[in-house]
Amino acid sequence: MAPETLRLSKHEGAGNDFLVLVDPEDRVALSESEVRNLCDRRRGVGADGVIRITLGGGGAELTMELRNADGSVAETSGNGLRCLAQAAVEAGLVPGGRFGVATGGGPARVEYRAGEPGAPGFAEVELAGVRLVGGPSTSSDGLEMQRADAGNPHLVVRCEDPATIDVPRVGAELAAGFAEGINVEFVAPGPGDDELTMRVFERGVGETWACGSGSCAAAAVARFWGIVGERVRVRNPGGTLEVSLGATEGDPVRLGGPVRHVADVVVDREGLS
Repeated sequence: MAPETLRLSKHEGAGNDFLVLVDPEDRVALSESEVRNLCDRRRGVGADGVIRITLGGGGAELTMELRNADGSVAETSGNGLRCLAQAAVEAGLVPGGRFGVATGGGPARVEYRAGEPGAPGFAEVELAGVRLVGGPSTSSDGLEMQRADAGNPHLVVRCEDPATIDVPRVGAELAAGFAEGINVEFVAPGPGDDELTMRVFERGVGETWACGSGSCAAAAVARFWGIVGERVRVRNPGGTLEVSLGATEGDPVRLGGPVRHVADVVVDREGLS
């Protein structure tokens, strides 16, 4: 019998927020409508997505099942993995330090360090790598674009200032050209050396305050364009993330930044249907 209530924790990394369900016995199957209602910011708890943690296999200690705010399944998320790391350590599933997580986009390695009382922790994830997909293209507005695969699909768009872009509208228009959906990152160099300023339209969510895998994709494409090196600070609206690229395309990528436990919630499951 399905439980009458769901106990979740809410975490955020650079403003990218997730509800996390710890389910080591693999007993809770969330429906698409339940995820949508949980993520609704007015009638639900509110989040960019829902993560369910189960025990892992194939060399990984844990498995991540990720749903977007609209209930659709997503392959992986850099910030989602960082939030998972904090939730898993705090729940006692792993002792901390470094551990493996199986995702729909491939295996990942995560490292978590707790902060001082009342302060955020720090989580870093190592992803399998970013690969460019196809050649450069140009938007109808003349903006340079490049597709990339970071375990999930991305379209990186170079602009002079992301603040001038109507991200909900333009992101949706660009994403509509991809039947499987795509995350769209609008990036500009600076303000400092080896820095990028970014806004993002996430598949199944809309504009979000940050995107971890999108920051990795943006850094890899920006290096291809010759505007950053191997270590890149990506300034998302919700905070700055640190990306360390490998020496060559497709090498493992590291993504690091603060992560914060926002709240614990108990939800009447019957009201989510």
